[in-house]
Parts: sequence; structure tokens; C-alpha cells
Amino acid sequence: MSLPAITTADVLYVAGGLGVLAAAILPLLVRGRAVSTAMAFVAVGVVAGLLPIPLPDLDPVANSAVVERLTEVAVIIAIMGVGLSIDRKLSLRNWATTWRLLAIAMPLTIAGIALLGWGVIGLAPASALLLAAVLAPTDPVLAGDVQLQGPNEGGDDEVRFGLTSEAGLNDGLAFPFVYLAVFVAAGSSVVEWGPRWFAWELVGKVVVGVVVGVAVGWLLGQLSFRAHSSSVSFAEAGDAIVALGAVFLAYGLAETLQGYGFLAVFATAVMARRSDPEHEYHEVLHSFIGQVERLFELVLLLLFGVAIARGLLSDLSLAGALTGVAVVFLVRPISGWLSLRGSRAGTGQRAALAFFGVRGIGSFYYLAYAAGEESFQGVDELWATVAFTVLLSVVVHGASATPAMEALDRARGRQRPDPGDEDDSRPNIAEDERSAPARQEPPVIA
Repeated sequence: MSLPAITTADVLYVAGGLGVLAAAILPLLVRGRAVSTAMAFVAVGVVAGLLPIPLPDLDPVANSAVVERLTEVAVIIAIMGVGLSIDRKLSLRNWATTWRLLAIAMPLTIAGIALLGWGVIGLAPASALLLAAVLAPTDPVLAGDVQLQGPNEGGDDEVRFGLTSEAGLNDGLAFPFVYLAVFVAAGSSVVEWGPRWFAWELVGKVVVGVVVGVAVGWLLGQLSFRAHSSSVSFAEAGDAIVALGAVFLAYGLAETLQGYGFLAVFATAVMARRSDPEHEYHEVLHSFIGQVERLFELVLLLLFGVAIARGLLSDLSLAGALTGVAVVFLVRPISGWLSLRGSRAGTGQRAALAFFGVRGIGSFYYLAYAAGEESFQGVDELWATVAFTVLLSVVVHGASATPAMEALDRARGRQRPDPGDEDDSRPNIAEDERSAPARQEPPVIA
């Protein structure tokens, strides 16, 4: 009797089990080293893709719909986690760094990348604009090493706060420019789509997303902390799965009303965080969302590595590679630095905020979405260029994040505590604020 054949399902179960174990072990192995978990996951995926085993080969060009849905869920869950980690009250002064990165750095980044796509790679205007729109946002999924780690953990850190809040907001604000590329690719005149793009795609959908998010966040806060009955209060029950419910409700409602779902999710998290901000239930919600996010990050990065091993970069040109290098080392850093001129941030802060514009999973989502909406010239080269830029960002930012953040922590006069220590000496920001004199600005790092 012959042995039964090994099926793809069997391999997937084994790969899934090993992958989940890797998701738990790898962060412990790379902690404190110039290696990120994202780098490790991609490397494992590349090795697996080179092996003669029946793993799924997720060609993004042929399977853009699948890529779109997987990356969409990963991004909205990551944005929820980002929003729940922010302690700072929303105001023009408190969020000055965020507004600068969004209103100045992001448009400059889009303009710079679009010029590179058109002038260096030779893409059509619509394709060059799409390349710029998908590579402009700082990614909420892969930028965890340079972001706030959770509620009441580093709210006074201007660099981590700036990169965290930027990542939470700019994924939604990139969408108007994705739509702009779609309109240009459709071939209609500016007179036809210009007023609609400005009034609805650029302004109206933003407003809808924020309003929906605030409403859902207020409801989540009421059900979590304001309900008098323990059978209704989520905080009393300690059930964190309601965070996923809020994520999907906010995103689904905003998208149904034609608003930007990513903005709705971020607004939901920030609004909920303001409800009884010192309650430990916020840490429960953030921890749960972080676990789910890590699983999605694992799956997507492993698939990314497999795709690289099986030809994702085969259509990459020298011009595309040079463009990716310019995005990581020139366009974002220069745009970020210019946006922070005149701010209260110190030189080291400005350098870190400008440099750590991590590119990642969100770029794949936007490209998959746009490719499903309209035909773009050179779409294979677009995918290869975006994939190369994301891979370069994973390696460069992953290797430099830990040393850079530790150097900034030393400059702030404290060493970042090991998150694995049982005796956690991290200050409680809320308690510090109650005992400290009122201050107008967060502390500035020279």
C-alpha cells in the first residue's frame, strides 16, 4: 500500500503552526537587537518560498482582490491599536508635530515620488501619481518599533507620539490622492472630476469618516465605562473582543456612508481612549488588538517573503530600484525635515521623525484597490517598485529603529525599560500629570 500524498492543506497546517510559534518567539529573540520582527518574518517567507513545498503563491497582479482584503483588515486593526495607545489630548498645540507631518511632509512626499515615477521610471502621469499616493503614508502595521507601545507608555515622547499619530491618520488621508490617480487614469477631463474630487474625495469623505468614528468611539466609551450594570459594562466584564466589534462597526459604517473607514477607525480609538483614560481596561483592549495585529502581520509578511522568492521583483527596473532608494533615503527624510522647521522639536527629534517614515502593508492595500478600480500602465512595474521600496524600508528602518530609539531615550535622560521586566519602572503618565504643574507643551528633546 502506497503512502498517502502530502496535500497543500497538510503543509498549510504545519506552516500555520510554525508561523504562530514564530510570531511568539521571534520578538523575544530580536528584542534589543538591530533586527525587527518584520525582517525576520520576511526572511522566513523567502526561505520557505525557495523550498520545493506547495505553499500558496499569492501573485498580487493576478490576485489583487485577495491582497486588497487581507491588507485592508490588517491596516484597520493596526490603526485601532495605534489610536488606543495615544494618551495626549487632541489640540492644535499638543498635536503640532502631527499636523506638520500630515499637511506639509505628506504632500511634499507625494510630489517628490510622483516626479521620480514620471521622470526617472518613465511612468504615465496616472501611474506616477498612484505610485506616489501608495508610498506616501507611514505604515501603522510595520512601524511598531518606532511608535508608542500602549496606553500610558511614553505619551511624553514626541518622536513616538508623532510617528504613531501620523500613521493613524495618514492612511486615510492618502486615499484622496489614490482617487486622483484613478480619475486621471480614466481619461476624463479635470473639469469633469476636479470639483467632485476636491469637495467630496478630499473634504467630504474625511468629514464623514471622522464623524462616524467619533460617534462609534463615544458609544464604545459609554458601554465600556459609563454603564452602571456590570452585565453591560465591557470594562467590568474585561472582554476585549469588543475592540474588534468597534473596529468593524466603525469601518463598515463609514464605508457604507462613502466616507474613509481608516479615519473612522482611528477616530473611534482616540475617542474611546478619552473615556476614563486611566482605566486598565484600555491596556486590555490594546493588548488584544496587538495580538490580532501580530497574526495578520505574520501572515502577510510570510506571504510577502514567499512572493519575493517566486518572482515578485522580476519586473523591477534599475530606475524603479533607484526610486525606491530615493523614497527611503531622500524624499521622505527631506520632506519630513522641512515640515518640522520652526517646530519646538530638537534636532535629534526632527531627524528621527523625518527618517522613520516606514513603508509597508498599507502601500499594498492602496495599490491593490486602485488596480481593481482602473487600468494603469506599467502595473507590473508598479508592484515591483512598491515591493522593493517596502522591502528596503523593512530592512533599513528595522535595523536602525532600536539603536535610534535608544539613543533618543538616552538624550531624554532615561533608558527605555525592557518590556519583559517584571518590575516595570515606566512612569504612569496620567499620574505624573496629576502631580506635576500644568504645562503648555510636551517636553522637548534637544
